[in-house]
Amino acid sequence: MKRLDFSLRLQKNSVADIPLLISILILISFGLIMVYDASVVQGLKDFNDSFYYIRQQLIWVVLGLLSMTFFTKFNYQRFKIFSLTFMLFSFLLLLAVFIPSLGISGGGAHRWLKIGSITIQPVEIIKLASVIYLSTLFEKKIRLMPLLVLVLVVGLVIAVLQKDLGSALVFVITSGLLYFVSGGKIWHFLASLPLAAVAIFILIFTSGYRVKRILAFIDPFSDPQGYTYHISQVLIALGSGGILGLGLGHSRQKFQYIPEVSTDSIFGIIGEELGFLGALVLIGLFFLVILRGLKIAQNCEDRFGKVLASGLTCWLGIQIVINLSSMVALLPLTGVPLPFISYGGSALVVNLTAVGILLNISRQNNVSL
Repeated sequence: MKRLDFSLRLQKNSVADIPLLISILILISFGLIMVYDASVVQGLKDFNDSFYYIRQQLIWVVLGLLSMTFFTKFNYQRFKIFSLTFMLFSFLLLLAVFIPSLGISGGGAHRWLKIGSITIQPVEIIKLASVIYLSTLFEKKIRLMPLLVLVLVVGLVIAVLQKDLGSALVFVITSGLLYFVSGGKIWHFLASLPLAAVAIFILIFTSGYRVKRILAFIDPFSDPQGYTYHISQVLIALGSGGILGLGLGHSRQKFQYIPEVSTDSIFGIIGEELGFLGALVLIGLFFLVILRGLKIAQNCEDRFGKVLASGLTCWLGIQIVINLSSMVALLPLTGVPLPFISYGGSALVVNLTAVGILLNISRQNNVSL
């Protein structure tokens, strides 16, 4: 009888959250335009093909949209069955980057996994897996110890072994917020802050390049030809854009001035070409996505869906805030892509999968405008 009732309710509320869907489609379309715009020079330099990066991104967009569509129709309640398996599998992928025949290193970091002709970044997968696993764990009972073990083990692998402090921060903060919104005690959350601060302090000051990023954050123009080059060039791009921008396609900084111009630093080109108003519109779209995610969580009728929607929304929101804040020097530079905009397959497909799950939760619950 429960299964029948659930089926009838699903049919009755079969329309997904339209504002969220439209916002995501606009962001993806805009992201494709900006990836092509920002990567033309880099594509010519690396592959003698100005269309190389946009072709790759189009493939990932198609895969991401297929995944989003599938999970919009996939009953999110079934995640509880294999959440632990998915978590363990994603952790094994995280470790597999250290296998010489599979892992790819770059800049001294081991973050990528090459399977055939496909390159993936497992840290993006484990972000999604951890939200699903913790939502399953917290559905019936708030348990602190499993959370601490998960955060400690996975966080250390990402931050220390993979040397990806930005993704580690996204993972840890998302996990902590998920515990809090699930009903965890506030004093647990507050007590963890000094410990987290000490851990970040140790991670930063035992690494030379992280120390330089802190110094660059304190004074972005202190060494413009050295360790502050990256952030100073991004700020120059944003400053050059002014209110209305230089015009789409007219960026000067994309000509090999800004590092990682089509990935983590793409917001610098957006601000340069479209100006403050264009950047404000983009931020407004992101805000709408987060608002709809929170609305879906608020209106969800079952605890698992409520916690899951909250976790997915927190994760996307944190990643957006960290990327944008680092681009305007409110935070030190981190290697965190801008969701739905930055070039990169793993992040895009996983982010769109998360949106599909949110849309699925909205289909099964009454979500008003």
